[in-house]
Parts: sequence; structure tokens; C-alpha cells
Amino acid sequence: MRVTPTTARLRPKSVRAKIVALLMLPIVSLMALWGFAAVTTASHIGDTQRVKDVNSVLLAPVDAFITALQTERTAATRHAAARDTADLDALKAAGKATDDATAAFRDGADAATADAELLDAGLPARIDRLESDTRGLTALRAQTDAQTDAKNALQTAFTGYSKVIEDAFAVTGALTGKNATDAASEARVVLELARVREAVAQEQALLAAGSGTGKLTTGQYTLFAGAVGTRRELLNPAVADLKPAHRAAYNAVLGSASYAGLAAGEDRVRSAGPGTSVLSTGFLTDWNKGADDVLTGLAEAQSDAGTRATAKTNPFGWDTLGASGIAVILGLVGVLLSLLVSVGVGRGLIVELLDLRDDALEVAGRRLPQAMRRLHAGQGVDIDAEAPMRRLVGDELAQVGTALTAVQRAALTAASERAELLSGISGVYVSIARRGQVLLHRQLDLLHQLEQRPRDPAEVQELYQVDYLATRMRRHSESLLILSGIAPGRGWRDPIPLTDVLRAAVAEIEQPGRVQVWPVPRVSVNGGSVADVIHLLAELVENAASFSPPSAHVRLRAARLQDGLLIEIEDSGFGMNEEAMAEANRKIQSENVDLLDAKQIGLFVVNRIAARQNLSVELRSSESGGATAAVLIGENLIRDDMPVHDAALPDGNANGNGNGQDGGRALAPASALITERHG
Repeated sequence: MRVTPTTARLRPKSVRAKIVALLMLPIVSLMALWGFAAVTTASHIGDTQRVKDVNSVLLAPVDAFITALQTERTAATRHAAARDTADLDALKAAGKATDDATAAFRDGADAATADAELLDAGLPARIDRLESDTRGLTALRAQTDAQTDAKNALQTAFTGYSKVIEDAFAVTGALTGKNATDAASEARVVLELARVREAVAQEQALLAAGSGTGKLTTGQYTLFAGAVGTRRELLNPAVADLKPAHRAAYNAVLGSASYAGLAAGEDRVRSAGPGTSVLSTGFLTDWNKGADDVLTGLAEAQSDAGTRATAKTNPFGWDTLGASGIAVILGLVGVLLSLLVSVGVGRGLIVELLDLRDDALEVAGRRLPQAMRRLHAGQGVDIDAEAPMRRLVGDELAQVGTALTAVQRAALTAASERAELLSGISGVYVSIARRGQVLLHRQLDLLHQLEQRPRDPAEVQELYQVDYLATRMRRHSESLLILSGIAPGRGWRDPIPLTDVLRAAVAEIEQPGRVQVWPVPRVSVNGGSVADVIHLLAELVENAASFSPPSAHVRLRAARLQDGLLIEIEDSGFGMNEEAMAEANRKIQSENVDLLDAKQIGLFVVNRIAARQNLSVELRSSESGGATAAVLIGENLIRDDMPVHDAALPDGNANGNGNGQDGGRALAPASALITERHG
């Protein structure tokens, strides 16, 4: 998969961040699901509480208003049909009850305006229309009273009141999809039963309209038959859809004698047809009594199934929350447990990884290098103590730790074997060097004797050449001892002039005539450091001569500084690039010397001598294009009061007594070949 820069920036960098991201993903997903369930449950609780509030402040007053208006409609049609004083008193009482219900409805509508719009967008408009109808009730009453014709008065009263009741049902109907709680029956069913009650009330109002003549007109009969059909069509199916707890009240009404009388009266009127004198005073009295009982029973049953049941609803109760509440609680517990487990597992994993990292860094940065340095210094290392082998048990991280231990043991084993090999090589170096030194000292003694005999100049010159070669061989033999960590046999007790030290160093190279020794300060080198300084300078001078053209000279200069003596060996070669110069300085200044590196062994010899005598050696580019080797001899190794010596440097015979008896023999050929430069 191609990684874009944005993706790379968003990707966790550390192991801790990656583990946290890995563990947080399922937790966040689980929290999102729990949050959805919690929000859904909270929304359900809010809706339930809102429905409960709207039910108490709006729907209950609307139901009471519908009941009062139905009663007033019946009283109005009865009074319009007979114009009786008793009917007028009943009409006024019904009107007062309607006005009280209207006032309660208006108060509820004002309180429920905000919640009404949340429940249904069209509900505020329906409430406004019903409020407008209530304000027109006074005009409707006046219009009914003003009618002199009974038929017109009946028509006006029945139609006007029925329209207001229909608008009231519109308000209730707007909440059929919202006004539902677990405690109440379905709002649609309750609304159908309310229309059943309206049908019975319409029947009562129509029969009251026909009470004056004892019969129904064709229009009244048609409305009556329609109301009977509506009641019978809606009642039984609606009751069957109620909750069992609410169904019992309706069944009690349906099984009552009043309902049976109501149904019998309906059948009688329907059978008689329009224009038939069937509405006798006794029949109407009995039927109205039964109708009042049925209407009262239906109103009570409707209230129990709807408004009262909703009012008893507890938004935080089991019936409301149910399974969703359990899901929210269990989800919260699951989120907390997941968070705790993830934090515990993540912290444990991070701690194990950090411990593994710290162990690896400890091994790589301290323990293994220390063991390597001890091995390089020739000290023994207990591999089992340094890296105890662990059994391959546990999880993958423990196995990684075991693998790191195995790698450490392998590295120590290889280093130990290499150290043993170097120790063996060093022993071989020492053995070869010692044997070579014995032979070389015998050869030099023989050459010294030959040089003392009278000979022609050509033979003496040849002997000097052999002397130079023997001196170089002695230096190479001493190099083997130095690389093996053993001091060479030569040594002096007294300080030696710097001039003699430089000449002795030049005398140990193959072509001493190419070296120009510039005037040097009048200082001496301590006797204990003379052999090492001569050897170090000889290595650097020979290196400069080897990398210069055969015709070029090597310049050897010395200067007294405040903190010591600076000696510079400058060649006229082609120089060294920065990488080669840095590599050469690294070999000179490094604490570790690899004896298996066969390249530029002379630099390793310089390294060992400089470390032993605490000398500072550095290679750098010269202005002439070649290279310059700078050697800084510390103040503790030199002295300014040059002692008087009749003899020059001794050659350092095997016993290393440094008495100067054979010094002339060692420097005679060198003095003949060195070209000094003055000024």
C-alpha cells in the first residue's frame, strides 16, 4: 500500500502510541455504540416525558372540552326542537361547563406550544384553529337562538358544534404517532374509541332534535344511521386492539344493560325509518338514560386507556426503559471493563517492551562494549556471568529477550575467540621479535667490528648501507613487540638532546639522505621516552618518504611551545583526501588496535607508542600539497637544560644499559648521510 505524506504524519511513531491506537480502536467503537444506545434511550425518555407533559396540559383538557361540547350540542338540539324552559336551563348549564373546559384547554395550549411543535410540525396550526373555534362558540350560540325556524336552528346547532368537535379530534389525531407510551394503549385505537363515543353523542343529539315532533326527518335519519354504522364498525375492532388491562373497562360497558338498551333503541329507530313517529317520550327517556350511562362508561374507559395511563407513566421506569435501559447499563459496564482491561493489557505490554528496549540498550551501549574492552585488553570474560542463557519459555517478547541474550553470547564468544587469536598472534610476534632481536644485535656487533677496521671508502660505504638495513630490521622487530604490548629493549637513563633523537630516527629509514632536518630548539628528551620517540618519529618519517616522489625531500622541524615540544614531518607527496586523512587519524588516535588489519601497521605502532607516552599525533594537509604529521611531546617528557654528552645515542643493545659506549657506532653512518638545513 502506498503511504502518502499525510498518512505518514498521522501514523503513530512510538510503540506506545501504536499500542494505544490499537487498543483504543475497539474501545472507541464500543463507546460509540454505547453512546448511540444512551442517546437513543435518553431521547426515548425525553419523548416519554414530553408526551406525558403534553397529555396532562393539552390532551386531557381537549378530551374534557370534547365531552362538554358533546353535552352542549345535545342540549342545544333538544332546546332548538322544543324551546322548553327546562331545556334552556340544561343548555345554559352545559354552556357553562363548555366555557370552563374551553378555558382549561386554552391554558394548556399556551403551556404546550413549545412541546407541541417538537411533537408534530402541524399541531400548532390545528391548535390555533381549535382556539379560533372556541372563540366562535358565543356567535354559534347566538346564531342558534336567533333562528326562528326549528329546522334551521337544529341544522345550525348540530353542524356548528360537530365542526368544532371535529377540529378538536384533529388536535388529538395529530398526536396519534407521538402520543404513545408503554403504559397507554395505542393512540390510534384510543382515537377510534373517542370517535365511537362521538358517534353515540351524535345519535343522542339527533334523537333530541327529533324529540319535538316525535320523528326524524330524512336528513336526520341519514345522519343517525351513519352514526350507528360508525359506532358499530369501529367499536368492537378497536376494543380488540386495546391492551388487556384497558379492554376490561370497555367490555364491561359492552356487556351492560344500558348498552343493550342503546343498541335496541338504535335498531328500533333504524327499522322505523324517516318520518315515522317512533320517538315517544318514554322511549327517549329510557334511551337517553342508557346513552348517558354508555357515554359515561366510554369516557371513563377512554380516559383509563389514554390520558390517565399516560399520566401514570414513569419516564425512568421499567416499562419505559425496558431492554434499552439494560443495554445502556450493561454497555456502560462493558465500556468500563474494556477500558480497564485495555489499560491493564496496554500498560503491561508497554512495560514489557520498554524493559526489553532498556535491556537491549544496556547490552548494546554498556555491557557488551565493556566486555569487548576487557577482552581486547587481554582480560578474561565469564560469558555465563555476562549473559546467562535463559530458557525459551513465555510469550513472544520473552522469546525476543532470549534471542537477544543468545546474540550477546554469540558476540562475546566471537570476541573471546578473536581475543585468543590475537593473543596467540601477539605471542608469535613476541617470539619472532625476540629471536630477530638476538640475531640483529649479533649482526650489528659484527658490523661495528668491521667498521672499525681500516678499509677503503667504498667498502665502508657498503658497510654503512648494511648497517642501515640492520637498523631498519631492528625497528621492525621492535614494532612487533610494541604491537604485542611489550616495551622494546632499548632504553636510556639520562636525557638525550633532541638533535640526536631526530638523527637517530632518520637513521632508521631506508633513504635518510632525503630527509632535511631543520635547526631545532636546545632541549632534551627524558631517557625513558627516547626509544619510543625515536621509533615513533622513524615510522612517521618513513611513511612520509614512502608516499613522496623519490626526488622529493622530507622536512623535519621542531618548535618549542608553551605546553611542550612540537615536531612536524612534512612530505611533498600528492597528499591525502579528507576521507583517507580521517581514517589515518582514527587509526592513530583510536583506543583499540586491530592486529588483524594488515594495512598501515606503522600507524598502529604510532598509536601504541603515543598511548604509552601520552603523545599527541595528528596528520593534516600541508601548504605544499602533501601531508604533515604533527607530534606534540608533553612538557613532562622534555627539559630545556641540555646536558653535555661526548657520545651520541647508543644503539640500545640487548641489555639496554644506555651507557653510550657504542653510540658512535650507531650514528656514524647516519651523520654521513643526513643533509642539514640551516636558516
